[in-house]
Amino acid sequence: MSRSPSREPTVQGRLEKLWQDELREPGDLAPAAPVTDRELELAEVLIRELTGVEGHELHDEYAHALEQLVTAKADQRELVQPPETPAPVDLMAALEASVRATHAKRS
Repeated sequence: MSRSPSREPTVQGRLEKLWQDELREPGDLAPAAPVTDRELELAEVLIRELTGVEGHELHDEYAHALEQLVTAKADQRELVQPPETPAPVDLMAALEASVRATHAKRS
């Protein structure tokens, strides 16, 4: 006895039906602010300088905190308030300092 193909909609079909107003082509997901040539050059230098970084050395603090929050809610435990958030950092200054420090180590 042969099976006929399933007539159930695909995952993509379900998504399109349920959330058609929220789905969009990926072409409009570009950053809102333009990226300067200087930023691209610094990013390329940083990536080139950090090629020796091992993946296991990196960690995702947000994912870890989110996992703890979900576990606490699932166990119906009291939620712990996160510590005070520090002031925002100037990302361009931090990137430049990091590139300079990495470059100085290798020189």
